[in-house]
Amino acid sequence: MRKISIIMLAIIVSSCVSKKKYVALEQEKGEVVSELQKTRVAKEDLEAKFDKIQARVDEYNSKIVSLKEESDSKYEVVGDNAALMSNNSKDVMRKTLTKVNPAKVSQAKTLKDSMNLAIAYNLEKTINASNMNEDEDIVVDINETVVMISIADNMLFNTGSYNLSSKADGILKKLADVINSEPSLEVMVEGHTDSRTINTANISDNWDLSVLRATSVVRKLQDKFAVSPEKMIASGRSSYQPLVENDSKDNMARNRRTRIDMLPNIDKFFALMASN
Repeated sequence: MRKISIIMLAIIVSSCVSKKKYVALEQEKGEVVSELQKTRVAKEDLEAKFDKIQARVDEYNSKIVSLKEESDSKYEVVGDNAALMSNNSKDVMRKTLTKVNPAKVSQAKTLKDSMNLAIAYNLEKTINASNMNEDEDIVVDINETVVMISIADNMLFNTGSYNLSSKADGILKKLADVINSEPSLEVMVEGHTDSRTINTANISDNWDLSVLRATSVVRKLQDKFAVSPEKMIASGRSSYQPLVENDSKDNMARNRRTRIDMLPNIDKFFALMASN
């Protein structure tokens, strides 16, 4: 009887241990199934996102190819600055060239040559309309796309001063009219002095004087004649770029000058031409 009881007890204990293991395994199985389900959902979500991203990449690639083909067919690279010139701009340029001296047009061998000739024509026409080049104290030179205007210092300033004189307004008004008539122009104003040294309470040397004179011109163009400040640069050259030797009174007078360089922004120039 005692032997039977021991056997029954062993069976009961064994049965209890197996049940606990079973329950634990079932619980572990449920956790694994749950994690697997989460992983599957996450995978499907990532696949959906990937498909959307891939669709956008394909769309952008298609647009890039289309734009490249359009660019290749409608634009041409001009000169060393790699400016793009559209067919519309070229049509406007050709119309401008019909007004230019045929002898000059015949010398234009490349598209860049033709472009420079068209720009020079428009700038020269604007300068002539301003009557600026009729004054002997103002020298106007047009070299391809750059307009260089040199103004004697006695037309703008008193000797040794950077304050603009009363007669400067008339000249600066003409200059502003030229600048404002062509939105594509960028302007550099340079002050130049002779070789005589200067040292005052407000001016340390010729560097100071040349920069202060350029700044005075730029401020006046901006404040009184509505020239956009973003288009202008003020700089000073001191006495280090003379036109002639500083060996006489007349030569020193020639070297004291304000030089204005006007350079058209090529891309902007033709964009404006095409829109007119």
